[in-house]
Amino acid sequence: MHILRPQFRMEEQAALQFAAERGFGVLVASDAQGPRGSHVPFILVRRDDHAVAQVHLTARNPLVELADGVRRFLLIVSGADCYVSNDWYSSVDNVSTWLYEAVHLSGVGYLRELGDNRAHGDKLLAVSEARLPKQPWSLASMEPAKREQMLSAIRVIDIVVDQIEGQSKLNQHKIDADHVAVANQLARSENSASRQLASKMRSLRPHLAYDFPNSVDG
Repeated sequence: MHILRPQFRMEEQAALQFAAERGFGVLVASDAQGPRGSHVPFILVRRDDHAVAQVHLTARNPLVELADGVRRFLLIVSGADCYVSNDWYSSVDNVSTWLYEAVHLSGVGYLRELGDNRAHGDKLLAVSEARLPKQPWSLASMEPAKREQMLSAIRVIDIVVDQIEGQSKLNQHKIDADHVAVANQLARSENSASRQLASKMRSLRPHLAYDFPNSVDG
């Protein structure tokens, strides 16, 4: 990831937290035909002082055979993004831009044994179900034969992360008047991603006067 400005860079722990909270990304690796990618849910775990991104794919996915313990994988985790028009700024001679948050996690991919599928499924469901305001659902609730059929159709890959890159591009380099003007515009948007970023911009400079409440991301 090319970090546009130093002030946009996420610290590694903040980047890992961002990725863990998102829990969904694009997994990419290359074979002789070029890059291959799949959209995947994932969980982050710690192992031997390394972050490990654990994903699962259908057994027939071409990425499965690339997880040979040598080849590198890239997991791209995107957050909210929004367009900013050049006439939203308070000062003149700005240019239009795009605000966003994203994290890249990369490392070598290792294919797990089939016997590890159930443990992965239990962990992924526990994390995902915890995000919902309801009693968690688990694999134990499934009819056993159906559960085993489903689990046998997937393969689990561990990406042992050795490079963490995160970028939170929220106009940190702009003057206060421009920062507030753009945040106010985003807060009035019908787009929820724009409102989420407006709240994050406000949290960066909470002492300034904005036209919207502390949280507008609903």
